[in-house]
Amino acid sequence: WLVIDRKVYDVSKFSKHHPGGSRVISHYAGQDATDAFVAFHNDKSLVKKYLKCLLIGELAPDQPSFESNKKKSLLEDFRELRCTIEKMGLLRPNYIFFLLIFLHFLVLDAASWLTVWYFGISLVPFLVGIAFFTVAQIQMGWFQHDLGHCSVFRKPKWNRFLQIVVINVLKGLPASWWNHLHNQHHAKPNCFRKDPDLNMHPLLFSLGKTLSMEVSMEISGEAKLLKTEIYRVRVSGLQLAHYNVFSYFSLEKRRRSSCLTIISISISSVTVHILLCNQEEKVVGK
Repeated sequence: WLVIDRKVYDVSKFSKHHPGGSRVISHYAGQDATDAFVAFHNDKSLVKKYLKCLLIGELAPDQPSFESNKKKSLLEDFRELRCTIEKMGLLRPNYIFFLLIFLHFLVLDAASWLTVWYFGISLVPFLVGIAFFTVAQIQMGWFQHDLGHCSVFRKPKWNRFLQIVVINVLKGLPASWWNHLHNQHHAKPNCFRKDPDLNMHPLLFSLGKTLSMEVSMEISGEAKLLKTEIYRVRVSGLQLAHYNVFSYFSLEKRRRSSCLTIISISISSVTVHILLCNQEEKVVGK
């Protein structure tokens, strides 16, 4: 059960079919999810149609409509600020800006490959190609981030489609994997055991007194298991193929098509890499 605008909903069965994943919605079990609901759903009138059949009651007048660990005054200020920002139109996207972002990283990505293809893989062209490719990949990451938040187009389907093009085809990572982790991060930011961005411990580090104590208790107490999230860096198409084959069997069926796209892109990346190496060998032979 969870609360939205003081109304109580039973999402036990619905959570399995939730477009954002069952884990995101389960993080608010027994809690008020009003602010998360508003933040995640642009077309609230459409979503509320599906909520009608899940409604089971309302909060009693003496029950607070916010989480117990949050200050009411701070929450009210936040909601007022959000309404002000929406009225000012600050959340409306600038299509020209996003078009220029999209075009400029396409140019940089193409320039990185053309530099290596035309000048060879000697030191200077190699470093120039790396610079172009690195900037393009970083800009792609931020652009698909905005698409993942559905903040570029009004209709979510167009955001999802272009996100798949950018992160799946151009970056070689599954959009469903990124959305699965990032949605949880924004649903429960900096909440231990709920925000995947905090799952870098104890392999890397833990910050703050509270988190450090909880991590140490988990290691020395009941669990005695090291829960780690491995964040892979794109090194070669072969590594990506291995990662996405693993993801294919670990994800839900409706998300496997994303991984199949990545596997094909990974294979093509390896093919291009081999062709470039062969061309360089021919040039050296001549």
